[in-house]
Amino acid sequence: MVGQDTLADEHDALLLDLDGTVYCGKQPIVGATQALAQMSARTIFLTNNASRRPAELTLQLQSMGIDASTHDIVTSAQSAARLLASQLAPNDRVLVVGTNALAEEIAKVGLQPVRNCTEAPVAVAQGHSPTTGWQNLAEAALAIRAGAIWVVSNLDTTFPSERGLVPGNGSMVAALRATVDAQPQLAGKPTVAMIDAAKSRGAFHTPLVIGDRLDTDIAGANAAGLPSLLVLTGVSTPLDVLVAPPAERPTYLAHNLQALTRPSALLRVGHDPSWQIEFEDDIAMVSTTDRCLDVDGLSIVRALAAAAWQDHNASPRRFRGQDVTAGSALRRAGLPLG
Repeated sequence: MVGQDTLADEHDALLLDLDGTVYCGKQPIVGATQALAQMSARTIFLTNNASRRPAELTLQLQSMGIDASTHDIVTSAQSAARLLASQLAPNDRVLVVGTNALAEEIAKVGLQPVRNCTEAPVAVAQGHSPTTGWQNLAEAALAIRAGAIWVVSNLDTTFPSERGLVPGNGSMVAALRATVDAQPQLAGKPTVAMIDAAKSRGAFHTPLVIGDRLDTDIAGANAAGLPSLLVLTGVSTPLDVLVAPPAERPTYLAHNLQALTRPSALLRVGHDPSWQIEFEDDIAMVSTTDRCLDVDGLSIVRALAAAAWQDHNASPRRFRGQDVTAGSALRRAGLPLG
């Protein structure tokens, strides 16, 4: 049973990203299954990956020992379909660049998915698919140049796989954008549509958004006015946190989902009396105080982030430990020394 003073117990719903947060490819991220098994809060999973059906995602989560149903899954494909339905007439044709999962969501809202520009689509829906190629982008380009509305599920330029980061849907969108000289409408995170859809799955008062990307998960939480936890198991790094713009700054920072079972005060980004920090150009100089206590190796990052965010002129890219303890902590956090 989770203790009363943990981060999870302060929230009645956990709005969790999937890729890079709960799992990577077909493997659960270390500690994710064990941590989620201890949660009493409602868990809802929000994914910017439009390539898979909610039923498929549910089965994957269940195979990892994570309790989930299709009602707990919110996808960017669903958001894209809703966005298009709000602008089109029933049975309007939509050219789909993506998997059948995206096409099925388009059909569920009363629109007609097609795959070829010769079928006179009035809109284009683009989502991640590992098989997207030149021909798919060419059909979409012709449709957009002919006046079709262009909606994309997400703009994630990278996608965390078991082998590392690979091109995401945003990379394919960038190629098409360069071809048509147009800007698409965004359906997924960081827009609030997916978070609103997740909140509609229950009567929640204190939801927490959790993810591995500052520009989607955390930015989406901030846009919705919700607290957030960034986990360092996917895309964003400690250095990314330190230089994050205001719209992408997380409330809490942790290595992985096991942090949900720890006191929130230990995870919050803020001033820490363990560290003294000064900035000189792009160098952050860190020294240890007499009260140094770095339980998880990230207190130095939380303190640095809070200091950098407060000092609007600070943009640290290199770090210098003024004593052995500070130097060791900087190295453990993976920050570049200089």
